[in-house]
Amino acid sequence: MKGLELHNGEEMKLIRLAQKGDKRAFTRLVKKYEDVVFRFSVKVCRDGEKAEEAFQDTFVNVFKKLKQFDGKSKFTTWLYKIVANNCLMKRRRSKLDQASVPLETPEGFREEPLRDSDGRVIQTVPSWKSTPLDRVMNAELRRILDKAIEKLPPEYRAVFVLRDVEEQSAEETAKILSLSVPAVKSRLHRARAFLREQLHPYMKA
Repeated sequence: MKGLELHNGEEMKLIRLAQKGDKRAFTRLVKKYEDVVFRFSVKVCRDGEKAEEAFQDTFVNVFKKLKQFDGKSKFTTWLYKIVANNCLMKRRRSKLDQASVPLETPEGFREEPLRDSDGRVIQTVPSWKSTPLDRVMNAELRRILDKAIEKLPPEYRAVFVLRDVEEQSAEETAKILSLSVPAVKSRLHRARAFLREQLHPYMKA
C-alpha cells in the first residue's frame, strides 16, 4: 500500500469523521483503498470468487468495526489484518466444506528445513535478494513465480506476499497476521526456499 496512504493527519481526520457516522468520509476511505484491498485479496486468496467475497467482507467489517480502530497502529496495518483474516477464514471454510484430504501442502514444501546427519541445516537454495521482486524478475519469470506462489500453504503465502510483494516489515507483518516476529521470519524463510526450488529449473544459466 505504499504511496496510497493519506497524510497521517488528514487520514486520521477522515477516520474520526467516519467513526462518527460521516458517510462521505467513509466513502473516501473505501475509494482510497478499494483497489489495493482487492489486489491483496487476489494475491492471498488465489481464487477470483473468494477474493471478491473477501473484498466485500473486508469493507463490511471495516464499516462495523471502524470505531474500534484507535490509531495506535497504522490504518493500513489494521486493514491488511482484516483482509488476511477474511482470506484465510474462507480457505479454512472451503477446506471443511470439501471434507477431503487437504491439498494445501504441495510436494517439496517442508515445515522444517532439511538437516544433515549432525543436525545442521542444509541450505539447499540461495536466499532471495533483498531487492523487491518486481525489479529483478522479467515478465515470464514472474508468471512462473505466480504459479509457484499459488502452491504455497495459505499461511505461508500471506507472509510471503506481505514481506516480499507488499514490502511490509517483519514487525508489521507480525501485527497483521497475529504472529511473533520469529514466526514470520521462519515462515518467510521456508516460503522463499520452496519458491526458489520451484523456480530453480527456470533460473539455470
